[in-house]
Amino acid sequence: MTIRLLLVDDHQVVRSGLRMLLENEADVEITCEAGTAQEALDAVSEYKPDVVLMDIGLPDMSGIEATREIKRRFPDVAVVALTIHEDEEYFFKMLDAGAGGYVPKRAAPDELLTAIRAAANGEVYLYPSLAKLLVKDFLASGRASGEVSLDGLTDREQEVLRHLAEGEANAEIADVLVISPKTVARHRENIMRKLNLHSRADLVRYAIRKGIIQA
Repeated sequence: MTIRLLLVDDHQVVRSGLRMLLENEADVEITCEAGTAQEALDAVSEYKPDVVLMDIGLPDMSGIEATREIKRRFPDVAVVALTIHEDEEYFFKMLDAGAGGYVPKRAAPDELLTAIRAAANGEVYLYPSLAKLLVKDFLASGRASGEVSLDGLTDREQEVLRHLAEGEANAEIADVLVISPKTVARHRENIMRKLNLHSRADLVRYAIRKGIIQA
């Protein structure tokens, strides 16, 4: 499978470096580049990439807002944050916006490629130091609010929860569990309601703390 990739960064030199790094990978095709959030939205609409490599600091709107808008308009397009920001504020906001990966610009090239390939496969990739932030945050929230039981979920809902936390799309989950995408969506609504979760980031944190998936 060839991964169609959109590069989004307001610095031409950064985009050029990324292109040089990635264009020789047999499974990656750089379809276009963008220097602003609006250019990124227009490019996603025109070229339909599989993955958007998104910087957070853009001149017209933040990469967080751009990610949220991309996921609203094109839910099947994966977004991986590639940024200098490694603090909790940006990290959690990008996850809440729908990003399926978060990689600092200091990361090694093979880690960036791993994130891109994981996102293209519907998986979630978090740079190790940032995954620790997620675990730390969720363990802290667990101590504050008390342990949440899985007893309120049916066996089927627990199965769906695991697949959702691993970043799989509704259609993929439907294929694996041999049910319809509409049934998956209904299970997801029930899971979020029963566990009082409000975002994808909440769901991933919950799944890590309960040992359903590994960070």
